[in-house]
Amino acid sequence: MSGVGVLEVNDATFDQEVLKSELPVLVDFWAVWCGPCKAIAPIIDAIAAKYAGKLKLAKVNVDENGATPSRFGIRGIPALLLFKGGKVADQIVGFVPQDVIEEKIKKLLG
Repeated sequence: MSGVGVLEVNDATFDQEVLKSELPVLVDFWAVWCGPCKAIAPIIDAIAAKYAGKLKLAKVNVDENGATPSRFGIRGIPALLLFKGGKVADQIVGFVPQDVIEEKIKKLLG
């Protein structure tokens, strides 16, 4: 369910792929049954293409991975968390347009 440049991560690989990443990471918490998650997926793919090499993109299926969403207090999906240096730098909950997400990414990349 992930596009080019978007990594599927799970509870087992999250720390290695996200928290220990050299690049900032945008993590998309989603589920198969979530309509807004499906709507935001092409935006995530577009961002992955646009920011390749500057930003890593990852997806976490909340139905298959319970530990990671609860660790970061994910209550509603889609939830996008921006990580930098292993810490949550920003977050977006719910469906938002691409420019809103990119504004936060630009701030993060500074």
